[in-house]
Amino acid sequence: PRSDCVMAEQLCLSDSTCNATYRILENCALAKTRLLPLDHDSRVRCLNAEFDLGNSSLLHCKCHRRMKRQEHCLRVFWTVHSSVTDGYFNLETSPYENPANEEHWKTDYNKLAALVSGKICSRLAGDTTNPCLKETHVCNLSKKCVRLRTDYASICTRGAGSEDVCDQRKCHKGLRNFFEKVPEDFTKRILFCPCQDEFCGERRRKTIVPDCSFQSNTKPNCLGLLDSCLEDHICKSRLADFQQNCQPADTSPDGCSLHNYAACLQAYMGMIGTPMTPNYVSNSSVEVSLWCTCESSGNQKEKCDQILGMFENNKCL
Repeated sequence: PRSDCVMAEQLCLSDSTCNATYRILENCALAKTRLLPLDHDSRVRCLNAEFDLGNSSLLHCKCHRRMKRQEHCLRVFWTVHSSVTDGYFNLETSPYENPANEEHWKTDYNKLAALVSGKICSRLAGDTTNPCLKETHVCNLSKKCVRLRTDYASICTRGAGSEDVCDQRKCHKGLRNFFEKVPEDFTKRILFCPCQDEFCGERRRKTIVPDCSFQSNTKPNCLGLLDSCLEDHICKSRLADFQQNCQPADTSPDGCSLHNYAACLQAYMGMIGTPMTPNYVSNSSVEVSLWCTCESSGNQKEKCDQILGMFENNKCL
C-alpha cells in the first residue's frame, strides 16, 4: 500500500543514500519557494535527485485531507515533486489520496431525515421552499457540525459593521476546519443545497461568509491570487487536486476527463478556506467564481482567463 509522506520521509532519513538525495531536493524546493533563479547545473542536479529516488516510497507517497500533520505531509510531497510546479498549469499531480467515489457520496440519509422529521419539521412547516435553511437545522443536530460552523461564522463576521476588518487568514482556517472535520453528510448538503428562490440562494451564498472569506472592496488580479496560492502548501495542494479531478475535456461527452463528479465536487470543497476560495456569485443561480479579475493582465491575460475559467466555465465542475 502507498504510504503517507510523513512515514516515507522517516524511512528515507534513516537511509544514508536516500537522506543525501532528499537534502538536495529540500534545497531545490527552498530556492523555488524563495523565487531564487537556479542556474543550469542546479536545475540538472535537482532533476537528477528526483530521478535518483527511483522506486522510493517517497516518490509515490500521498497525503490525506483529514490527517494529522497534513501541512508537514504536503511539504514533503512538494519537496519531492518540486519540478512539477513549473508554469501555471502543471499541477495535475495531486498530493491527495482520492477516496471519493459516487457510492461514497450517495450516503444513507435516512437517520438524518428521521431526526429532521421528528425534531424540527414542525418549525419548517412554513418554510418548505428553503432547503438551505433545512440543512442548517440538520447541522444543528450534530454537536460537532454546529460548533465548528459557529466557530468559523463568529471569526468571519468579526468586525462586520465597524471599521475593523476581519482576519481573513483566521477565517479561512476556520472554514477549512469545518469542511475537513465535519462529516460530508452535513457539509456537502449545506454547500450544495438546491434553491428555487433568491432568499434560499442568499443563504447558500453566505455559507462561506463572502464579505470576509471571499469578497474584498476591490477585486485582485487572478494571477496575483494564484501566486499567493502557490506559496502556500495547502492551497497549492488543493489546486492540484482540483485541476486533476475537475479537468474539463471537450472530447468527452460529459465534458469531464475523469468522469468522477464526486471527486470533482470534493476537490472543489477543498478550495474553500484557501487564498483561492470560490463561492456562488449570485442568489439566483449555481454559478461559481473566484473573487478576482483579469483586467490589466497585459500579455498574461490568456493565462489569467484560464485560471478564472477553471471555475466559471468548467463543464466538469
